[in-house]
Amino acid sequence: MLAEDSALLREGLVGILERAGHQVVAAVGDADALLAYVDREQPEVVITDIRMPPTHTDDGLRAATTIRAAHPEIAILVLSAYVAEAYVPELLESTSGGGVGYLLKDRVGHVRDFLSSLDRVAEGGTVIDPDVVRGLLARRRDDGPLANLTDRERDVLALMAEGRTNRSIAEMLVVSEAAVRKHVGNIFAKLALPDGTDRRVSAVLAYLRRA
Repeated sequence: MLAEDSALLREGLVGILERAGHQVVAAVGDADALLAYVDREQPEVVITDIRMPPTHTDDGLRAATTIRAAHPEIAILVLSAYVAEAYVPELLESTSGGGVGYLLKDRVGHVRDFLSSLDRVAEGGTVIDPDVVRGLLARRRDDGPLANLTDRERDVLALMAEGRTNRSIAEMLVVSEAAVRKHVGNIFAKLALPDGTDRRVSAVLAYLRRA
């Protein structure tokens, strides 16, 4: 299910998705239609712009959080025209369930990366646009639990924030998966994450809140 008020981008996304083998059950131009069609079609994944009619503010984001509350099994991928870091925690902290992602619209132009991110979200993963992560790093704070992380642990946490697996992180940093697992363990310990939580997602959320 696709929601995007720009007809040109909407049709372009439909073409990209269908050529990649995805079935687009509906493509709409506003948040109200998105909510109505989700209840009717029960899609596996929703891709939605953040700013859409009727108010052209954060209607798409609010629709996404409503969908996650009512249908937690549906994966959500939201698109934004620019880096808006404030939206990320709100999206990730919505009712848990299926995968969730936040990408800049420019990422759609990198078709392979866009489709890879979509696949990760569809499989239940968390994906944050690398440009958003870089923005957070640029204003990184050095107080609180994050101050205890080494530079390498910060690198690993940044890649975790993008939703990358240990294998992908190992490839990016040119280290072994065992080394990545050790760094991840250190991050969990230093952030003092409680037992019984999805610790990887909790680590990402702690990073996004405190970076």
